Amino acid sequence: MAAAEQHYSMPRGSVDKPTRVLIVVAPYYRDIADQMIAGAQAEITAWGATHELIEVPGALEVPTAIAMAGRMSNYDAYVALGCVIRGETTHYDTVCNDSSRGLTLLGLQGLCIGNGILTVENRDQALVRARTDDQNKGGGAAAAALHLLALSRKWGAPKSGVGFRPATEEYRLAGGETSV
Repeated sequence: MAAAEQHYSMPRGSVDKPTRVLIVVAPYYRDIADQMIAGAQAEITAWGATHELIEVPGALEVPTAIAMAGRMSNYDAYVALGCVIRGETTHYDTVCNDSSRGLTLLGLQGLCIGNGILTVENRDQALVRARTDDQNKGGGAAAAALHLLALSRKWGAPKSGVGFRPATEEYRLAGGETSV
């Protein structure tokens, strides 16, 4: 039973320079979303970062909003929040899989994202995961985004000598001409 499991959480970090985090939430289940927002905001503040909050219609729109912000704004990290509760149709599977896949692809492109979109069987499971005095998945998603940001800042400095370099200053371009 998952409720009896003990889970490890990484120690809380802190930011060493100004850090802006965008929380993107799909408030379809408003009471659950509000608890997750509170958890995320508290965690971001505890790290010493600042945050802004935007709402989108549903979980499928969360990755799109984050991608737009990644291209058009200057946030350092992103927190995706929402809740998908299984219904009577296969729409649940589509929303869960596609929102998660979208966030994963953005992360693989270099955005620092914490995925706090709950995918649960029923409202009771969602409430346990959303509450700040229980599993606090909103806070966990914020912590994940900030831990990824810390890695990004650690490894983000330009390095010399990385990548392919010709053995000499002379090299041949496709088509035949030699350049120096």
